[in-house]
Amino acid sequence: MAERNRLREFIDSEAASAMPLLVAAIAALVLANSPFASAVDDLLRIRFGFSLGPIVLNKPILLWINDGLMAVFFLLVGLEIKREVVEGALSRPSQIALPVVAAAGGMAVPALVYVAINWSDPTALRGWAIPAATDIAFSLGVLAALGSRVPLALKVFLTTLAIVDDLGSIVVIAIFYTSDLSPVALGLAAVFIAGLAILNFAGVRRLLPHLLLGVLLWVSVLKSGVHATLAGVVLAMFIPLKSAGEPDDRRPAIRLEHVIKPWSAWLIMPVFAFANAGLPLVGLSLASLLAPLPLGIMAGLFVGKQIGIVLSVGLLIVLGVARLPEGATWRSLYGVAILGGIGFTMSLFIGSLAFPGDAVREAEVRLGVLAGSLLSAVLGYLVLRTAPGRKP
Repeated sequence: MAERNRLREFIDSEAASAMPLLVAAIAALVLANSPFASAVDDLLRIRFGFSLGPIVLNKPILLWINDGLMAVFFLLVGLEIKREVVEGALSRPSQIALPVVAAAGGMAVPALVYVAINWSDPTALRGWAIPAATDIAFSLGVLAALGSRVPLALKVFLTTLAIVDDLGSIVVIAIFYTSDLSPVALGLAAVFIAGLAILNFAGVRRLLPHLLLGVLLWVSVLKSGVHATLAGVVLAMFIPLKSAGEPDDRRPAIRLEHVIKPWSAWLIMPVFAFANAGLPLVGLSLASLLAPLPLGIMAGLFVGKQIGIVLSVGLLIVLGVARLPEGATWRSLYGVAILGGIGFTMSLFIGSLAFPGDAVREAEVRLGVLAGSLLSAVLGYLVLRTAPGRKP
């Protein structure tokens, strides 16, 4: 019962975070097509930082958002994944087979669709992982708008799928989106990770020592060539979680999750969306959308996601390895698969890693992500809205 209540709380909180994210994205689009567009661009280019001995950090605001604030977002993602693996929806093999395989299919097929469309452009191929991501906030926000029309088991299925998808995206970023590596910085990162492991092994439950080492880890990872946001995920793995008999408000990992979540929902994700979702619409036409890069992203999200999820789930069910979530029909499952094509936050983030500093391709990424996510949200909503009632 307690686990089900936690799941409801998690789903509700993620769905609620979709509203400020949507407002920020709309504001970015409006300002990008207003006389204030150049002022916003100039603001995001303002550089500031600090130096401490040989360590010099001087970045434009945009990179402080993408490398700094998003590291906190990834810390929250890591905490949520850890909690689900240890004691939640990912803790029992019997429950995770269906969404895990669905997530795998929902990442592989969109990537293949993108690659097929952009095969002739080696530079554009760097964006192959952009349509592989699912935005948990927006997808659950659409489900929340449908209320009781969607059974809880399907909401849990989509939540678990999106969590596994986030984990897969983290692995992809770590392996494929790194620049020239610095052995010295990597060595320092290893030292700080060892320090976190020692704190965990020694049973240190105060958050401050963990967070101080986490900041040092972030700086070293930032300088190493591996993307700095991964420091947040590593830190999350070492924040203590298990403590028999203690209430949630005294468990360090859950306390930290509860502290970060409102900041993530109301500040970090909206600021990221505002900084990265602006798209000038002047001069855009159908031909712009049908250019290989935005078409690959749009088709990957809108077509590849639903095909990958439905085929992988259907194969498991036909083979008798799994069955439809409780109360679900094939039509409602298909509607949820379409919602998996809402890529927004993670897709935009991977796009910023794939084409750093390339204004033309970054605009094409935004066009493809916005188009694919919007199509997925609208069609997914309509399919679920018109789906027959639950099975008895």
